[in-house]
Amino acid sequence: MIDLQRVCYVRLGTRDLEGATRFATDVLGLEIAEAGKAAIYFKSDEREHTLCYFEGDPRTQAVAFEVGSRAGLTAAASELERLGHAVHAGTPGEAEARKVREFIAFDDPSGNRIELVWRPAHSGERYHGVRDAGITGFSRVGLCTTDAARDETFWTQVCNVRVSDRVGDAPLLRINEVHHSIALFPTDRAGIQHINHQVESADDVMRSFRFLSERQVRIVFGPGRHPSSSAKFLYFEGPDGMVFEYSSGVKMIADELLYRERQLSFDPLGFCEWGAKPDVAEFRN
Repeated sequence: MIDLQRVCYVRLGTRDLEGATRFATDVLGLEIAEAGKAAIYFKSDEREHTLCYFEGDPRTQAVAFEVGSRAGLTAAASELERLGHAVHAGTPGEAEARKVREFIAFDDPSGNRIELVWRPAHSGERYHGVRDAGITGFSRVGLCTTDAARDETFWTQVCNVRVSDRVGDAPLLRINEVHHSIALFPTDRAGIQHINHQVESADDVMRSFRFLSERQVRIVFGPGRHPSSSAKFLYFEGPDGMVFEYSSGVKMIADELLYRERQLSFDPLGFCEWGAKPDVAEFRN
């Protein structure tokens, strides 16, 4: 079984690197960690970076997960190849571009590009964003799935991932004590469905709601509270149609023996107990 430690970073292609950079700093509230001609790296916590925008097709995306050892990375590559996944072993140059010692890449059953990385770089510099959004760190991703049951089986049987709850057929999956680090949303395409950053408090969620509304950033869901994870949330649209989320107060699952997954309805009340209605395709029937 592949032992994932935590979600590590996201890589997003964009045709407008300058515009994406303005959004990531001035709107989202991240800090530029490194700026190159074709790629900009952003930090949101103690890691060297958690988001990279690079010049390229916006459909070119990847999400990375950390593994604990080189042996674990080698074993993961062997297991994935045994299961029929084409595995790419990253070159030294590609690893340097990702700020990791080594990595492999493959596509999950829906075609989402996944990278498994060993020894991602951490920074001695404390994160401080261009604006005070209250961000405490990059936390999780939503992934598109063309077959939720099939992909749930992949993540839970090939990797050390557990189901926390389901909203309709969409499983919310945890790697550690955090309620979920991966959410799989049924649709007809591959891709990253949304990117989450944790903020310190519900006040930060509401301050960003006002900040984003005043700047005419498109709010697509919230403010609200998820009945699954208990997190207060706000979803909004960024460059190339990517959806970003702030949330605060996510549930922690400390006792694996006592916790039981729950089934929530795939309707507005299944997503938000405050009654907010989503303007997100994958959140609608």
